[in-house]
Amino acid sequence: MTFYDVPLRVETNPRENATDLLLSRVAKNPKHALFSRKNSDGSWRDVTAEDYLSEVESLAKGLIASGIKPGDAVALMSRTRYEWTLIDFAVWFAGGVVVPIYETSSPAQIEWILSDSDSVALFLENDEHLERFNKISSNVKKVSKVWRIDSKEFSDLHKSGEKISDADLETARKNAEGPDLATIVYTSGTTGNPKGCELTHSSFVDHCKNAAAEVPELCNEFQRSLIFVPLAHIFGRYVAALCIYSGVKVGHLGDTKMVAAELPGYKPTFLLAVPRVFEKVYNNAELKAEAGGKGKIFRAAAQTAIDYSKALDDPKGPSLSLKVKHKLFDRLVFSKLRAAMGGEVKYAISGGAPLGARLGHFFRGIGLIVLEGYGLTETAAAAVIGRVSWQKIGKVGRALPGTGIKIAEDGEVLLRGINIMRGYHRNEAATREAFTEDWFRSGDIGELDEDGFLTITGRKKELLVTAGGKNVAPAPIEDPLRAHPLVGQVVVIGDSQPFISALISLDPEMVPVWCEQNGITEKLTLAEATKHPRIREELQRAVDGVNEKFSQAEQVRAFEILDVELTEASGHLTPSLKIKRGEVLKDFSIHVDRIYAS
Repeated sequence: MTFYDVPLRVETNPRENATDLLLSRVAKNPKHALFSRKNSDGSWRDVTAEDYLSEVESLAKGLIASGIKPGDAVALMSRTRYEWTLIDFAVWFAGGVVVPIYETSSPAQIEWILSDSDSVALFLENDEHLERFNKISSNVKKVSKVWRIDSKEFSDLHKSGEKISDADLETARKNAEGPDLATIVYTSGTTGNPKGCELTHSSFVDHCKNAAAEVPELCNEFQRSLIFVPLAHIFGRYVAALCIYSGVKVGHLGDTKMVAAELPGYKPTFLLAVPRVFEKVYNNAELKAEAGGKGKIFRAAAQTAIDYSKALDDPKGPSLSLKVKHKLFDRLVFSKLRAAMGGEVKYAISGGAPLGARLGHFFRGIGLIVLEGYGLTETAAAAVIGRVSWQKIGKVGRALPGTGIKIAEDGEVLLRGINIMRGYHRNEAATREAFTEDWFRSGDIGELDEDGFLTITGRKKELLVTAGGKNVAPAPIEDPLRAHPLVGQVVVIGDSQPFISALISLDPEMVPVWCEQNGITEKLTLAEATKHPRIREELQRAVDGVNEKFSQAEQVRAFEILDVELTEASGHLTPSLKIKRGEVLKDFSIHVDRIYAS
C-alpha cells in the first residue's frame, strides 16, 4: 500500500469555531467536572463545565474591554496549568488568535515570535518571564498589554469586563468561522528561526469531533487525565481541546519532576507523554527492583509481560503456562507498577518520537495500552494513531478520519486532510516548498503495510550518507540506545565519514542510582562518570546489543561520552525534546574529530 484516505466520521458545520467545542460540552452536561485544580493543601477540587465556561466568558469580556479586537494576536507564555487553557479559550471567545510561546524561550525567541505574529498583548506566568520580556520589549512596540497570571492584574482583568454585555461577547465569539485563523503555533526550530504554522478553527473542530468518534474508549466523561506535557506544544494543546469536547476530566501539572509524586493521588485513567517518560518509568522500576535485591524477578516479569503481549497478537493467544506466569507476576510486579501510576490508568498516548516495540509490548503486558501517535505542528498534532481494538505494536497506527496518507517515491510521508495547516505565517516560499499539490510534505521517511499502518524510519534531512555511500537513518539506532538507564541523549553521526559513531550524554539522575547498584561506592560527578571504566564498559555493552539489530554499515563503531547533559537550556534540545544536531556537532566538534582521527 502506498496511499489511502480515511473518510470523515463526523460532518461539521463550517461556521463553527473552536469555542463551540466548549459550548457543546456545557450543553451536554453543565454539571460535569471538566477540570481538577490543585488546592494549597495538595488535594484536588473539581471545576464543572458551566463554571469553567463562566470563567472563560468573564476573562474574554476583560480582554474585549482592554481593547482586544477580533483577529488580534494574543501571545501566551506559561507552564502547563489550568489558566493556560482558560486563557486559550478566552482569547477565542474574544475573537482573537492565540500565539503560544514556550515558557523556556529565550528573549531572542520571544522577540521573534511576538514580532512575526504581530501580537498586541502577552500573558506571562511570573516575574521571571516578565524579566525576559523586558529585555526585548522596546523591539516589540505592538505589544501594548502585558498581564502576569500570578498577580492581581489577572484577577482585575476578569473584573474589568463587567461592562461588556453578553451580546457584545457573542458577536466577538461568532466573528470567526471554520476557515479562519485560530492560532499561530511556532515550530520548536531545530535550525534557524521557528516557522509559524497557521491552524484554523476547523483544524480543531473537525479534528476533535472525528478523533472522539474514532477513539471513544479514551474520549468520554468517565476518563481522567493529568496533563504535564507543554501546552505550548501542539500535542498537549490539541489533546486539551479534545478532552474539553469529550468531557475528559483534566488536571494540570507544570513541573514534570513531580509527576511520579502526583499520579497516585490524582489516579488518572489515561496519560499522554513522550517516549522518554515511558522509558524512565521502566528504568526506574528496574533499578528499584535491583536495589531491593529483586532485579532477577523484575527482569523475568518484564520478559513475561513482553511475551504475553506478543502472544495477544497470535490467533491462538497466550498459552496456559504463559497465562499462569503472567497472573503470578501481575500480583508480584505489575500491580505495583500500575499503583505507582495511580492504579487506574488503562490507556496512554505516546507522541513526539517512536516508542519502540519492546516498551510497547511491556506496557501492554502489564495492563497499560499505549497508543502511539504521529503528527506534526503542521498537522495540528495527531494525523495517525493506533486504535485500542486494532494495534500493531512498533507501528504508529492508521490515519485518523478526514486524513489522507501517502508514501512518496523517495519514502517521504505525505499527508492531507482536515487538520493540515493553511500555511506558514508570512512565509510563502516555505509554504510552497512544504506542499506538493494538496499533500503536505512531512519530512519524515516511512512505510505503510498492507493494512495501512505507518512505520516511521527517520527524518529525510537527517539521513546520514557514509563515505561508502550507505544511507543510514539515525533515529532507529538512537531510540534503543536511549532506553538504557545510564543514557540521557544519543546523537548518531557519520555523514560523509567512513563509519557510523555516536555522541552519548549521561542521565544525571540515573548515574548515582546505577553506580550504587553496581558496586561503585565513590560519589561521581557527571564529568567523572564519563571517564569511569565501568560506565564505559556498560555503554559498550549497550551499543553492542543495539548493533546486533543492524547491518555492518549501520553499526556504531565508536562513541564518545560527553561530560555535560544535553538539554534545552544547554541549547542542544528543542522544547519538544528534539535534538538540534547542528548545534551538537558544532559544540562537540572536538569529540567528533577525536572519533574519526583515530
